[in-house]
Amino acid sequence: MPIPRWCERISTPPGPPCAARGIGPRGARPNDKNPQAAGTNAAKPGGDREALGRSRGGLSTKIHLAADRRCRPVTRILTAGQHGDCPQFIPLLDQVRIARRGAGRPRTRPGAALADKAYSSAANRGYLRRRGIAAVIPVKEDQKKHRRARGRAGGRPPAFDPGRYKERNTVERCFAKLTQFRAVATRYDKRAFMYRGTADVAWIRIWLRDPVP
Repeated sequence: MPIPRWCERISTPPGPPCAARGIGPRGARPNDKNPQAAGTNAAKPGGDREALGRSRGGLSTKIHLAADRRCRPVTRILTAGQHGDCPQFIPLLDQVRIARRGAGRPRTRPGAALADKAYSSAANRGYLRRRGIAAVIPVKEDQKKHRRARGRAGGRPPAFDPGRYKERNTVERCFAKLTQFRAVATRYDKRAFMYRGTADVAWIRIWLRDPVP
């Protein structure tokens, strides 16, 4: 059966590209009706919602944590799993609030900050220097090389106490205590505030086991 001639003239205009319709290679645009949850990284509006991000293991969440010498959590920040540790160092220390035994404002300045090489940066060291906090952070090998290459202009290497650095394992032991709770080690909550509440419950239980100030 021959095709009518009028059918050959019918054509539809090409549709807009995927970017113009809000559809990317990974599907539709995320729903922005829900506000960014408190206690999460809101650096990118509409991005990394609910502290979920894609890393090598798929969808994941990262907990940035500060702990005291008794392996108890002091403050935390939730970010997407692909976010680095170093940019969260200053916001994490800004949240430190330790109540005093008597009257007075809470303490916000620890005596020293112990961290691994991932936190070795000029910005972090300058922040600790301005606040009068001792930095116990080893220097990266590439930073040592660049300083030596500059000669006298490179300045002196930052002070480092290897004996005191041995106490840095307290934060790793604190993470080990938190991951004993399955709901914290393996996130099942969809919303960030629910997962943060789950971590806070585990946090409280750790403090109740060791309430000595």
